[in-house]
Amino acid sequence: MNTQTWHSIGEASLYCGLPESTLRYYEDVGIITPIARDPESGHRAYTDDDLQALLIISCLSATGMPLAKMKEYMANRGRGREGAPTEIDLLRDQKRKLNEERRFLTAREEYVNLKIKFWQAVCDGDDAEASRIGALASQKVKEISHWHDNHQDVETQTAAKLTGSASSAKKAKQKATAG
Repeated sequence: MNTQTWHSIGEASLYCGLPESTLRYYEDVGIITPIARDPESGHRAYTDDDLQALLIISCLSATGMPLAKMKEYMANRGRGREGAPTEIDLLRDQKRKLNEERRFLTAREEYVNLKIKFWQAVCDGDDAEASRIGALASQKVKEISHWHDNHQDVETQTAAKLTGSASSAKKAKQKATAG
């Protein structure tokens, strides 16, 4: 006899590390399949399988995967070999994005290291070294700014694809630039 274990939304939240509000939202937008309800209280009742799905979603979310991609990934999970190429593409795309973010963070760390050296040279009264390091730091700022500008362009293109609207893309770019 196979007995089903049921979990409250609070237990599910603790299990996967996502807030209850996020679990509700993910269900509303279709990332999570509809959750069974307790017939007496109407509260969500999560199964062990639901908890496993939530762990996957939590991991995808932690990588910064966009909601639409998480939804696509979760929809393909049950397709086995047929869905595998899509899953691979989604994960490879996310890996590329994470590698790009890592390069950006490395550049920012390099900038911080240069500024530490700059201020140490200032502290030591070594104006020539401070000037040399200051020029390197300025170059690093340009590199970071270039990455940021390219990243904003990608976000604008993504917004246009999702909405299918050039005006929405313009608004998204204006919003990104303002922030």
